Amino acid sequence: MFTDRVTSLEPEGAYAVLARAQALEAQGRDIIHLELGQPDFFTPDNVREVGIQAIRDGQTRYVASAGILRFREIIAEFAGRQRGITIHPEQVVVSPGTKPGLFFPPLALVSPGDEVIYPDPGFPTYSAVIKVTGGVPVPVTLREENNFSFDMDVFDASISDRTKLIILNSPSNPTGGVVPYADLKHIAEKARQHNAWVLSDEIYARLVYDGQTVPYISAFEGMQERTVIVDGFSKTYAMPGWRLGYMIAPVALAERLELLITHSAGCTAAFTQYAGIEALTGPQDIVGQMVAEYQRRRDRVVELVNAIAGVHTRVPSGAFYVFPNIKSFGLSSREIARRLLDEAGVAVLAGTDFGAGGEGYLRLAYATSIDKIEAGIARMAGFFARLK
Repeated sequence: MFTDRVTSLEPEGAYAVLARAQALEAQGRDIIHLELGQPDFFTPDNVREVGIQAIRDGQTRYVASAGILRFREIIAEFAGRQRGITIHPEQVVVSPGTKPGLFFPPLALVSPGDEVIYPDPGFPTYSAVIKVTGGVPVPVTLREENNFSFDMDVFDASISDRTKLIILNSPSNPTGGVVPYADLKHIAEKARQHNAWVLSDEIYARLVYDGQTVPYISAFEGMQERTVIVDGFSKTYAMPGWRLGYMIAPVALAERLELLITHSAGCTAAFTQYAGIEALTGPQDIVGQMVAEYQRRRDRVVELVNAIAGVHTRVPSGAFYVFPNIKSFGLSSREIARRLLDEAGVAVLAGTDFGAGGEGYLRLAYATSIDKIEAGIARMAGFFARLK
């Protein structure tokens, strides 16, 4: 009845668990939510006020599919300065959220039978879009012992002249791992050698801790002409509901991406773009404050999780997730996640919601208050003590 493009699609784990958790709440259960990667901060006041004023000023009409020119100019300057490269406004395509940036570049680049390398465990949209394009998914394992960077031996064995696209995500969802400079340099060299494109999902790039900075693959020699940068406002500026993102690509590809926006969404809402202008040009101290709070939460999560007998977790370098190892209990990640919700009232995600490489792990989001984190992990500790 349906085409292969949609029959292979599966629900995203976070939304499926949220629905189950809400159903339990409707029955009167008290559920602690550690499943959603959604900042609990409000959008900064100055950004909200500009968006509201834009609506009052009538900025509710169609605009150019690629985005308001002034916004694209600001993105080009800001993103270029952040990455140490030169970006021109005509390379920028604004999108309603960041997910079009994950779907549209593969639609423009990947033909049926082309191979696409992506991280496993990784954000589930990566494998979904590969299947929609008719590409061949080539998962490469992220190793805990590598701080959840690629297993470079597996990467080298996986890449070939059949590889059309490499998908990167650093810092990573679900692991919080950052691809180190040496690994990124190696990936860049292999991409050039095999004439492969890179889609770099950098939505968490400013959420890094301990004074670290994230290396950017577009900054390596010869990589700007084969890299699509995907970024947005949901995480850094606590704007998930504004649906505002952007793609940065070589001009010829950017023109194709603009057409995909034209024939799908038409354009991104104007008032959200004015809010985005304010986010990038206004005070940035709020970002630093949020990052400092996330780091405080991260440290507490790691401390509490590692105190649970049979559970251990690496210290994530970025994003707002921990990815604890639960292999000692001998049960599948999915079963443990289900039982944590049903028996302990804690909503978390199974590592396998992010691919087969996530077996033996859970994902916990610390984009919520310390009080909720402490209460949720206390319940988890009790659950695992009973399980032992």
